[in-house]
Amino acid sequence: MKSAIYMGQQNIVIKEFPIPKLGEHDVLIQNIYSSICGTDVAVYTHGPNTGHRITIGGEFGHETISRVAAIGSKVTDFIVGQRVYPYPLYAKGDTSRAGTIGGFSEYILIPDAKPNHSLYDVSSSISDKTACLIEPFTVGCRAARRSLPQTTETAIVFGCGTIGIAAAIALKWFGVKKVMICDISDFRLNIIKNLGFSVCNMETDDYTKVTKEYFGEAHALNGLTANIDIFIDAAGAESILNLFMDSGKIGSRFVTVAVNRALRNLDLLHITYAQKSIIGSGGYMPEDVRDVMEIMKSGRWNIESIITHEFPLEKLSEALQTAADTQKALNVVIKF
Repeated sequence: MKSAIYMGQQNIVIKEFPIPKLGEHDVLIQNIYSSICGTDVAVYTHGPNTGHRITIGGEFGHETISRVAAIGSKVTDFIVGQRVYPYPLYAKGDTSRAGTIGGFSEYILIPDAKPNHSLYDVSSSISDKTACLIEPFTVGCRAARRSLPQTTETAIVFGCGTIGIAAAIALKWFGVKKVMICDISDFRLNIIKNLGFSVCNMETDDYTKVTKEYFGEAHALNGLTANIDIFIDAAGAESILNLFMDSGKIGSRFVTVAVNRALRNLDLLHITYAQKSIIGSGGYMPEDVRDVMEIMKSGRWNIESIITHEFPLEKLSEALQTAADTQKALNVVIKF
């Protein structure tokens, strides 16, 4: 089988390996499509220790839709040909490999496979391309869930990448009445506008004016501000938390799902008197898989439309370079 091996900064080689041998409780899956994660782009562009625990000389990739290729002699819960989603935390029986299950390899061995644990059945009503976005959509769904959304509330999402879009869609799915997405890429914002969302370009639009017009006004400690209950940061820029601290209304909540190692200072007295909340959201849980699959089955949004580029495995390096250009690409996938 072909497998992409990470050899360091901007260095990937495609190698041939034997197809893994099955144990009696194991399942062998063959990848159909794999999506490129921002952490994959980070380690390719900047080197090790900038994303998931991807080691030099190892396989990587974790956003995939697959098909059962073979089953062990004692496997009864799966059949050959069945489409499945490998749940990265449990797919390899080692949670530290959540980012390196082998999404950029032709085959993945799932040891001691269990339904609705390491492998999830995927409905025929979800296309292959859409299904390869299940993993990043569960991350966005988790961020939306962590915001404790209510049907009377409003939300704004910063970052129009796959996870930001997933968070926005999940917020609407959970019943939030108004959702806006902010970014600096008109290319990406135009795609999300076609999915029915209001947008704000943080470089060219007047954020204060745009948000007050869309959400109405509410009280902050320092006067009137936009009536936004939920802020979700899926971009990671320092200015986003500053914006929440400066202009978030009384009782507003900030969820950070972006990966940012920078240490920050917080005015706890302001948070106290403004009754604000800052909430972390990382990864996903089984209930997020359930909700994302329901979102995808509903057909309410053309989720596949956020995929802008497709490459074969042999062009993974080019695909990663393309995914890094936010002015020309959104989601980039590998087709096997």
